[in-house]
Amino acid sequence: MLLTVDVGNTQTTLGLFDTDGTLRRQWRMATDHTDTADELHERLYGYFLMFGLTLQSVTDVAIASVVPILTQEWQYMMSNLLMAEDVLLVDATRDCGIRIDMPDPHQVGSDRIANAVAARERYGSPVIVVDFGTATNIDVVDAAGAFRGGAIMPGVLSSAQSLFSHAARLSSVPLVVPPHALGTTTETAVQSGIVIGAAAQVEGLVARIKAELAEPGTTVVGTGGLASIVSGATDVFDTVDPNLTVRGIYLIWRHRNEKRAARRQRDING
Repeated sequence: MLLTVDVGNTQTTLGLFDTDGTLRRQWRMATDHTDTADELHERLYGYFLMFGLTLQSVTDVAIASVVPILTQEWQYMMSNLLMAEDVLLVDATRDCGIRIDMPDPHQVGSDRIANAVAARERYGSPVIVVDFGTATNIDVVDAAGAFRGGAIMPGVLSSAQSLFSHAARLSSVPLVVPPHALGTTTETAVQSGIVIGAAAQVEGLVARIKAELAEPGTTVVGTGGLASIVSGATDVFDTVDPNLTVRGIYLIWRHRNEKRAARRQRDING
């Protein structure tokens, strides 16, 4: 089985796939930047045990990480403790099966590449992905199937935490869609500002990007931990896909495996 690991600054999302692409399990855990390979192995063992699985079922691993120090620990753990046969690191320096039409492709985060690959495969192109993570990323694939860039803004939780820590009279509130944009209590006013405000921000950016892209029929996909909440405050999304990033990591792994198999066949054929 293939284990995909999407290491974000706040959360790490893991997906367990059969080699035919069937997603068996997906789960999230908090990202701890101080974790060592041994600690990651212990946490992973606990998750597998909880679902009645064994780590020995994992033969291949694909990692997309935006936390370099944890990239090393995950890679070491998988190769030396889990003894995975193949560990793929997703990054823009390697062929991920999508053309990156930007001045410096190496600046693109691996999670954004994975989102673009999965969105194009599942929803066609042109397509826009809005990923609600530590940052809110907007990723754009044009009608030709190339990754064109997008926008990066502070994440919903990051903005909320900043507000609560700097405003002495405001306390943390549940992040839900309030009944009205016009808040009549402090709690609903904060919810309006954070949740509906995030939705309005996405609406505005997506509208501008669509106008600049000038390609009809663009699909808009929401993903990430808070997509299901923010999507309740807007109709900008055509669909919400919580599995998009891990699916993209799987597709990149599959693409690399197919290329490697083709090379081997060419060598055999002389």
